[in-house]
Amino acid sequence: MAINGLGYLNQVNSTDKARQSLIKQISTGSAHPSASYGPSDYAISVRMNSNIGAAEQSNNNTQTMNSLLNVAAGGVSSTVNALSSLRSQILQAANGTNKDTDVAAIQKNVNQTIATVNDNASVEYNGKKLLDGSASLIVAGIDGYKNVQLGNMTAQGLGLTDENGNSKIDLSTNEGIAAALDTVDSALNAALDEETNIGAVQQNLTFASANYTTQTEALMNAESTSDDLDIAKAVTQLSSANTQNQMAIYAQKLFMHNNASVLKLLQ
Repeated sequence: MAINGLGYLNQVNSTDKARQSLIKQISTGSAHPSASYGPSDYAISVRMNSNIGAAEQSNNNTQTMNSLLNVAAGGVSSTVNALSSLRSQILQAANGTNKDTDVAAIQKNVNQTIATVNDNASVEYNGKKLLDGSASLIVAGIDGYKNVQLGNMTAQGLGLTDENGNSKIDLSTNEGIAAALDTVDSALNAALDEETNIGAVQQNLTFASANYTTQTEALMNAESTSDDLDIAKAVTQLSSANTQNQMAIYAQKLFMHNNASVLKLLQ
């Protein structure tokens, strides 16, 4: 009788364990929610999910860097426009019809334009200055690290002012105007180079983002194939396990009732 009673109890425990196992699978949607459901399959699922997370974060990193470079590109584009305007102003000053007061007014505009170049170079992203020559950036991804070095787009960095911030553009003489044109042409070429360099990096980051997206989708499909639970099948199995558990509990209760009756007769 003791052996039979233990057998009924084991049956109750076994069917309840099956129920709990199915409930955990259904609640997580995973065929292997822990290593007890299959160590190797569980390990594969964990590694795949880790790779999915890494690919998604790599994608986020490239997109965030592209957002930063959008800000930098805007600053450089404004500087290209300012330098083009500056060149026109110098050519205006070279016209022999100007009076001294005209040239003085143009010189004032030139100085204001140089100040605008410095304003453009002061753009920031998340508190980080982008165009003062200090921005050495790293894009982290699962395929390695990419370094992005932004140039010095300040007036001094472009050769428009000296180290003390004094303008190198002097329109008071013909020689000064000729030298100013060379200085601005050099600055404009540097700004255009920076603008195209940023564009090239952004293009590469866009391609990288597309690759990470494709990689993430492939990993998610593979993980889904290996670990997604057949919910309909599991629900049917749970219904069957519930029935078996209820029958085992009933059998255990019936055994205990019968055993108690026998003991009572023997008293």
